[in-house]
Amino acid sequence: MFENLESLKENYKNLELKIADPDTMKNMENWQKMVKEHADLKPIIEKYNEYVQNKNILEEDKEMLGESLDDDMRDMLKEEVSAREKEITTQEQELKILLLPKDPNDDKNVFIEIRAGAGGDEAGLFAGELLRMYNMFADKKNWKTELMDINEQGVGGIKEAVFMVKGQGAYSKLKYESGVHRVQRVPATESSGRIHTSAATVAVLPEADDVDVHIEQKDLRVDVFRSSGNGGQSVNTTDSAVRITHLPTGIVVSCQDEKSQLKNKDKAMKILKSRLYDKMLEEQNKEMADERKSQVGSGDRSERIRTYNFPQGRVTDHRINRTIHQLDDFLDGNIEEMIDALITYDQAEKLKIIGDDKTA
Repeated sequence: MFENLESLKENYKNLELKIADPDTMKNMENWQKMVKEHADLKPIIEKYNEYVQNKNILEEDKEMLGESLDDDMRDMLKEEVSAREKEITTQEQELKILLLPKDPNDDKNVFIEIRAGAGGDEAGLFAGELLRMYNMFADKKNWKTELMDINEQGVGGIKEAVFMVKGQGAYSKLKYESGVHRVQRVPATESSGRIHTSAATVAVLPEADDVDVHIEQKDLRVDVFRSSGNGGQSVNTTDSAVRITHLPTGIVVSCQDEKSQLKNKDKAMKILKSRLYDKMLEEQNKEMADERKSQVGSGDRSERIRTYNFPQGRVTDHRINRTIHQLDDFLDGNIEEMIDALITYDQAEKLKIIGDDKTA
């Protein structure tokens, strides 16, 4: 993996010169691509420079050990060599991770779809708590959120909600949240104190660019209807709600959050594009099924990924067997620790695959 680092370093230097060249800026689209490529390479080159510097100092220290030294100086130098060798090993691992193939969707905004599953009203309440949790997490990351559509329950929960998260690296963090989230607790209406189990499903879709998905107008059926609130009560006197059906796939998207039919249609089209893009990615993953690859982040959405146990105050991710004993804090949007653990596991699995492929 280290063979191409010198060429990457050379490419990085060339990009710096081109970015600073006024002639390059005349083609703004090309210039922006160069700026992004330069930014992507920066952490790799900086880590590589640290690594090379450490290797050079280590060689100098080892040469000094061959010289005539007093015992104290030799012992001190041996300790320094040992510490530097450990640091170099760590840097090698960090470089391997930085050189892993990057998911092209990692920097994209995302749509998060939350739906109440089995468990009736309790599932709807839990779905509402997940919606709040992700919104609070986005706030902590200084990301922007936009509600696209919501279908509420009369008891304060939600049947389903779709919202957008806009921010650098949103997909890279949130893609691991797709799957079935299970809750275990005593509902407020349960007089006997019996623990109920219910669930909600979460789908995280990268925002699709126009170049990712092309939709023919003839493949769409657009219906308009009146928005409705809880219990079917009309909350709008005009047909502002929009339902778009993609005829070839049967995918249906509804949006009624805005009072403007045009805005609802625009939101629905964005969601439809992302669902079609996600469907395309899913089909590609199936084609790769025979290849060994990490399943974290691209697993089956019908799979139970996490349990939120209220009586014991814990949340457990079943993919990595990780438990956090601060459930209230977790539901307040402090989910970074779990996400970081999932990323670390995913990276370790990918490195293992690369190692296996080299020895095969």
